[in-house]
Amino acid sequence: MRRRRLRDLAESGGTRRGRGRTLLKDLYELNPVKRVKVSRNSHGQPVGSKARLLAGYLNIIAQNANMLPINYESWHHMSDSNKNQALDNIKERFALEVSDDYIKKALERHKPQGKIEKCLAENAEDRERVGTNSSQKQKFTHMAGSRSFASVAEVEEVSSGQKVGGLQLFEIMHRKKDGSPMTSEAREIMEKLKEKKAEYEAIASTDNSVNLENIDNRIITEVLGPESQAQAEVQRLRDQIAQMQASTVEQIAEVQRKYEELQQQLRTEAAEREAEAATAVREAAAAAMAVEQSRKYDELQLQLQQMMQMFQQSQKSPY
Repeated sequence: MRRRRLRDLAESGGTRRGRGRTLLKDLYELNPVKRVKVSRNSHGQPVGSKARLLAGYLNIIAQNANMLPINYESWHHMSDSNKNQALDNIKERFALEVSDDYIKKALERHKPQGKIEKCLAENAEDRERVGTNSSQKQKFTHMAGSRSFASVAEVEEVSSGQKVGGLQLFEIMHRKKDGSPMTSEAREIMEKLKEKKAEYEAIASTDNSVNLENIDNRIITEVLGPESQAQAEVQRLRDQIAQMQASTVEQIAEVQRKYEELQQQLRTEAAEREAEAATAVREAAAAAMAVEQSRKYDELQLQLQQMMQMFQQSQKSPY
């Protein structure tokens, strides 16, 4: 079936016109006064049919090297002017109920980790290695395909008519279609979550101050830590620190080696100077001795001459 352009779905003066899906390519032809409205849930996250469209567009903007250059070590080093330019571009096409900070954080998540390293890799083997390392570090996702956690939760709540808690949402997002966990790590985490919930339920049976209705997020935080970009950034910084420490250890070892070489060189030179000085002393002593011997020889020679003269004179004297 041929896709139809459905720009009429965009918001114009609060009135929706037409029906069907808005495609990413339609966003580039929207009139500035006609923007796609994106709703949010109680947590400030985009939900509804347009949330998926927003996620796709965020991915496009995040990979736009002209708007968000790759010559920065990290997202936090990128200039605010670049981030604001990207935000303005998004606002030209979307009427957002979510905050500007949420959009910027979403752009940070969509911007590929290690993009600079991939672009600067010298060959395909290096690029493959960088991509593999990045994939291996990712244990859990924040998306189900192109759907966010918030969108999945909204669909599940509409389907079941009940509020979806954090623990239930985690299981939904990390199970296959046959109901089995996606990975062995996911299975272990689910077991830990169940054990932690059982602990809180046991406590709640004797302690009325424990509110089980709002306990899911606390359990997830205790088992996994905060599932946020901040945690990923902290881990990235830890990796950088570890690399810096390893590099520092190597540098210290190199400096220590050079220091020891210099010390050995100085000791050798000092020994040579001492040997030279000793030789000079011996030579000076020998020279002084030679001078002294020469002086004594001259004195003896002079005495001998005087004695010869006296002898000759005594021979000439008459008796």
